[in-house]
Amino acid sequence: MILFRNIVLAACCFTLLTAGELQAQSSRKKKAKAAPENATLVLPAPQPSEQEKQFSESLFLDGMKYFMLEDYPEALKFFQKAYALTPSNAALSYKLAETHMLLKKPKEAITYAQAAVAQNPKNTYYYLLLAQAYTEQQQFSEAAQVFNDLMRNIPDSDQYLFNLADLYLSQSNYAEALKTYDRIEKKMGPMEQVSINRQQIYLRQKNVDKAIQEGQRLLSANPTEVRYYLAQAELFNAAKKTDEAINILGKALTMEPDNPYAHLMLSDLNRQKGNLEESEKQVKLAFASSELDIDTKVRILVDFIRQLPNPKLESVSLELVDLTILTHPKEAKAYAVAGDLQTIVGKKEMARNNYIQAVKFDDSHFKIWQQIVLLDAELSQADSLIVHSEQALELFPNQAIFWFYNGTGHLIAKNYNKAVKSLESGKRLTTSEPDMAKQFNMQLGDGYNSIKEYKKSDAAYDAVLAVDPNNEHVLNNYSYFLSLRNEKLEKAKEMSGRLVKKHPDNPTYLDTYAWVLYKLEDYAGALNYLEKAIAVSDDATILEHYGDVLFKLGKKDEAVKQWEIAKHKGEASAYIERKIKEKKLYE
Repeated sequence: MILFRNIVLAACCFTLLTAGELQAQSSRKKKAKAAPENATLVLPAPQPSEQEKQFSESLFLDGMKYFMLEDYPEALKFFQKAYALTPSNAALSYKLAETHMLLKKPKEAITYAQAAVAQNPKNTYYYLLLAQAYTEQQQFSEAAQVFNDLMRNIPDSDQYLFNLADLYLSQSNYAEALKTYDRIEKKMGPMEQVSINRQQIYLRQKNVDKAIQEGQRLLSANPTEVRYYLAQAELFNAAKKTDEAINILGKALTMEPDNPYAHLMLSDLNRQKGNLEESEKQVKLAFASSELDIDTKVRILVDFIRQLPNPKLESVSLELVDLTILTHPKEAKAYAVAGDLQTIVGKKEMARNNYIQAVKFDDSHFKIWQQIVLLDAELSQADSLIVHSEQALELFPNQAIFWFYNGTGHLIAKNYNKAVKSLESGKRLTTSEPDMAKQFNMQLGDGYNSIKEYKKSDAAYDAVLAVDPNNEHVLNNYSYFLSLRNEKLEKAKEMSGRLVKKHPDNPTYLDTYAWVLYKLEDYAGALNYLEKAIAVSDDATILEHYGDVLFKLGKKDEAVKQWEIAKHKGEASAYIERKIKEKKLYE
């Protein structure tokens, strides 16, 4: 209760004092009127009383509590009340400026920061906050002047010349930035970073010659720093001074013979000069170093990939991926980029194996798994396709593509029930992907037929033809399976006939059409198309069908001869032995 009474008393005193001040001001106005019109009257600013100072301090402390809690709007209220009592308090002015900055109000902050600097021109932080506020308002000239005032008024503050230079750079005022760097070196002596910054300015100004001169200064001051030789070589290259660049890189390599970056630059420079053999030699030396980071190697290899296929680059690019793996044997990226490159140049099995290595180190990349199963399929390695698609499904169970390849692998391996199960699971994930759904229906048509679910097979094929009437896979398989079942033979003939008309020399399509005609008992027609087929293929199934047609036409001996040839090929039907032995037709 005593504390509350004191606060109330202080508030009352403040009110009385304010009234007293108003009376004093009125009296001063009257005196001013009595004075001559041309007289200048300078009145001292009224000083706060001790009670006002104490109350202001109390308000300030309350504001700091909210400031520490990051409740800046509430803190601001207390700081402003305190400021009304003690406007000449520099620390309070600074805190008001800082709070406004935190509230994203740099314009308001400027006024208080100016006051803080005026009230205490020896405090570094006040200048820095004022400069920041000006910068936020994009008043760069004013901010620069603040830094100059700081260094003029506060001893041993030359380090802020760097801030001044950065300020000039931020507004692309290169001339003033260069002058500032000159001031720095006059006060502090030659500095490596200043030379580098100055060189960067010259490069931004596209003044390569000046940048080269600055680079030479760096080299003179640091004759054993290989990185400056490399930087100078880049500048010579930019200035189209290739020979000078090669010469300075030679000096770098005398100090660090295995420096991969020097070898890389020499490779590029020799390529520019048409010295391709030397260029390849240098890039191989670079890639043989484990100090050349994997990301740089991958970036270079991607550039090679963009230029492939190209017989002139194939050999060196393959060597580079081998070197990348050799120097980074535990990096998934090394194996992945090798797989990408080898795929393009047709080294499919090598590519697939490298992708497999990549996922051993990092199995999180969907695209790498996709490449693995694609290559398994292209290599016709059904067992691998099944294994790898199952591994991928453990990681990506909602990716339809892996269900598709798992089902395809089981189809090839004649695991028809497993194939259908996988394909059905994957198809459920394709509701928004009609093209993918079509691929599933193509395979499901084959799978359902193999497990004798013919209605489902026909429905799957019809679903494909509804969106893709000329789908060759479906037209061929659908018509052939119908012929084997002796169902819808006219439909089978129409579908197969379209294929033969479009591809008159395709032995598979000719055989399918002939077999449909055979089932329709058009043996002469069937013979005609089978003769066209065997003219371009010695497939066992086609030869066996040819024998069957000959038998129907009464040419028994010729039929047996064709069956014997088909048996020799090793891919004929299960009836081939009985046909030959008994010289009878079995279907």
